[in-house]
Amino acid sequence: MRIDAHQHCWDYSAVEYPWIGPGMERLARDYLPSDLDPLLAAEGIDGSVVVQARQSLEESRWLLGLADDHPIVKGVVGWVDLRREQVAHDLHELAAHPRFVGVRHVVQDEPDPRFVLGDAFVRGVRQLHQHGLTYDLLLYPPQLPAAIELVGLVPDQPFVVDHLAKPRIAAGDRGDWERDIRAIARHANVWCKVSGMVTEAARRGWKRSDFAPYLDVVFEAFTPRRLMFGSDWPVCLLAAEYADVVAIVRDYAEQLSADEQAMIWGGTAATFYGLT
Repeated sequence: MRIDAHQHCWDYSAVEYPWIGPGMERLARDYLPSDLDPLLAAEGIDGSVVVQARQSLEESRWLLGLADDHPIVKGVVGWVDLRREQVAHDLHELAAHPRFVGVRHVVQDEPDPRFVLGDAFVRGVRQLHQHGLTYDLLLYPPQLPAAIELVGLVPDQPFVVDHLAKPRIAAGDRGDWERDIRAIARHANVWCKVSGMVTEAARRGWKRSDFAPYLDVVFEAFTPRRLMFGSDWPVCLLAAEYADVVAIVRDYAEQLSADEQAMIWGGTAATFYGLT
């Protein structure tokens, strides 16, 4: 089963999705599984994991409804307020759905670089494992040091770093990012998504070679066993078409064995998220 491990859907409104601002007009419309289906088919991809784009339980429930209606949605990573005292109730409700596979918080928008180490947040993360749920880490590079501490505090919890932790590809900067991504990869409970790169590059002038130094780092640090392809569709459309995003990873992965390529294109995601 070939899997796109990271994409989004939304029923657009400016009020509900305020992060879609000026210069992002292409995203200011509905994006649904019916729009993604032909893109997956053209690339021989069997299904996807849809990830939250709005921090509300209402959206999490809506995404699960999409999973009920669209077989290509193999899993849902939703949002739960992990700091809420009643978080166990929310997790119990959502985890009862077989397609609810994980939780994500938009940590990149939190002003405190150590947000993930707050007592209430850590307490919530500790409850995920008992529900069989994963956690997606959406971070900028300055937030990686705190994430490294978090994954060490909860060694039984599976984590995945979204979008390589958003290195500054447009600036060609690897420095602290490389040090910290290698450090978090040393924790056996952490995986990484090969996703979200084109929007961190020079959006209208990137070349495939721009991504090689960053891919070299994560492929060495995590190995294919802990890496999974994700398109970040439709956000990727700000910088590339779906087929272009697939081609970046396909071309780079040609140097791998057939078994390693199979991991990148679905094996890792299926194992990490428990997809069927």
